[in-house]
Amino acid sequence: MLKKAGRLAPVVEMAGQAERDAAAKLAKLQVQLQQAEQQLAGLEQYRNDYQQQWITRGQTGVSGEWLMNYQRFLSQLETAIEQQRSSVQWHARNVEKAREQWRQAYARLEGLKKLVQRYHDQARQMADRQEQKAMDEMAARAGHLNRPKPGDIS
Repeated sequence: MLKKAGRLAPVVEMAGQAERDAAAKLAKLQVQLQQAEQQLAGLEQYRNDYQQQWITRGQTGVSGEWLMNYQRFLSQLETAIEQQRSSVQWHARNVEKAREQWRQAYARLEGLKKLVQRYHDQARQMADRQEQKAMDEMAARAGHLNRPKPGDIS
């Protein structure tokens, strides 16, 4: 059983490396998602500030040219926000895929570790049984030697 466990050591190591790689990839993608979300929040805040500027400026009166420029820029800003929302969704899907890959790698590693532990436990049980058998044989021999022989007077 220990031989089986020993033969699995390289497989366990490879599974461990795969799990660590999957975890690193997941962490990297989570950072990218956070950055995309921050960019989206920044764009939305900029749009809100720009709209507030419109309200403030509009109270004093604006020219038709200023209004057209405002609407054109606001439209471009809305387009950028929608593109960034799509980017956030794309990053979120990548994070979920990476999370699932990590879960699978982790489950494989844990399964292999449990198998190795089971082999170790079986080897220990086998060694314990052999040791008990040897002790029983020694006790039987010792009991046989300590028995009075026929004709011995006690």
